[in-house]
Amino acid sequence: MGPQRSQGLVDVLDRILDKGLVIAGDIRIQLADVELLTIQIRLLVCSLDKAEEIGLDWWKTDPRLSTRAQPGPGIGDRLDELSRRLHALEALQLAQE
Repeated sequence: MGPQRSQGLVDVLDRILDKGLVIAGDIRIQLADVELLTIQIRLLVCSLDKAEEIGLDWWKTDPRLSTRAQPGPGIGDRLDELSRRLHALEALQLAQE
């Protein structure tokens, strides 16, 4: 009975990692219609291959988790780029008037 049960557990874990398992739930604590605490739980259990397949590969780009990660543009760089684009559009609009 022991080896068969162990094999069953291995099969279950293999299936969970292959297909994925999502656990979602919300916990709310209220007192007299006043919300005191809200906890939202979202848990995904799957293999790394399955995570990459569904587009969850954040560990590759996070510099704290990977030495090969390239830091993305900071918010300041993004704001500067948007500002340049906005000024270019404004100049184009003024030239057309």
